Amino acid sequence: MTDVSCDSALTCPIEALHVHGAGELAPGLRGVVPHRLPAPARRQIHDPGTAAVAAAPAGVRLRLRTAARRLMVTVLPTDMGARDDPTRPAPLHDVLVDGSLLSCPVAQPLEQRGSEPVRTAEDPGLWQVDVSGSAPDGLLPAGDKLVEIWLPYEEPAELVDIHADAPVAPAPSDGPRWVHHGSSISHGSDAEGPSRAWPAVAAQAAGLDLVNLGLAGNAMLDQFTARTIRDLPADVITLKLGINVVNGDVFRLRSFSPAVHGFLDTIRDGHPTTPLHVVTPLWCGIQEHTPGPVVATDHAGHDGVVRRVFHAAGDPAEVEQGRLTLTVVRAELARIVGERAQDDPHLHLVDGLSLYGPRDAERLPLPDALHPDTATHALIGERFARILRSSWPACRR
Repeated sequence: MTDVSCDSALTCPIEALHVHGAGELAPGLRGVVPHRLPAPARRQIHDPGTAAVAAAPAGVRLRLRTAARRLMVTVLPTDMGARDDPTRPAPLHDVLVDGSLLSCPVAQPLEQRGSEPVRTAEDPGLWQVDVSGSAPDGLLPAGDKLVEIWLPYEEPAELVDIHADAPVAPAPSDGPRWVHHGSSISHGSDAEGPSRAWPAVAAQAAGLDLVNLGLAGNAMLDQFTARTIRDLPADVITLKLGINVVNGDVFRLRSFSPAVHGFLDTIRDGHPTTPLHVVTPLWCGIQEHTPGPVVATDHAGHDGVVRRVFHAAGDPAEVEQGRLTLTVVRAELARIVGERAQDDPHLHLVDGLSLYGPRDAERLPLPDALHPDTATHALIGERFARILRSSWPACRR
């Protein structure tokens, strides 16, 4: 194994052994760029919105073993557009020490020195994540510890280097590999921080090494996503399907069903016996019986805070002509999985309503009518961890 520990007097470049949850690391201008989709998949994306979502490092994290009290990470942001959207949460880095959330720093620009160029939107220069400075007493806890730095789920960046006052070594993966694919809720919206998105919550509770292929607004049964899952190492695979094809209004029932079969067929080409769980949509009142598309409206409240609210713009009368609702999608996914499971004993169905259903919506309503808050992410993640533990003995926690 390559020795990538850094001496206390040196800066440690970030390398592959430090980074977890990325499918690929590519060289950047100053460091490495974590990608969740490999280059062949990215070349097939021609929609700028989809490319931006795929570039976001949801679920990607640094795992470090160190006794350092002071630690900082240098990054080079590549897309800071989410900071300009007043409805989006701050791009927090969640810092966990020995599994417990310690601090939530936001990257800040480094002080300019000498003849460094003035920063622009096209060239933001180097930024720094003050991992220890954001801790309650300005220092990391004493002693040897595991430090995990979860990257913001909406702000991609090159990872450049680590500065510390004690040696830092990469920490290996902990637990079986879980590859998950889903929509914006799987991506992280609208959890306050990346380690608090429901897949991260479930992975930590069940002791799994998460690769999060949640693609906000883009869980569209694309074959480049299926091929990515097919080619990734995985001990368990989960697919949360349906919400984006409804709120994007991209399929009719006739085309949706074979697209699901094709997606599963491609994954099974590489993982013929890997446990695979298909998760039906969570409860979402605006789309239960009304087709998409979903439309967003921003409103400024009396407090000056801009809030985004979604509503479905389709016509329920057109369901009979094949337009999709969440109710239709759940029934069709149950039929498909039930039929395939007769020949595939490792294929399972998870009812999304068991993770977040209509009674949960009364107690924990979706703030924007589409995405859960942090408390609801925690609820979903804890419930999903229990499902994985009960159905898959390899979960050790």
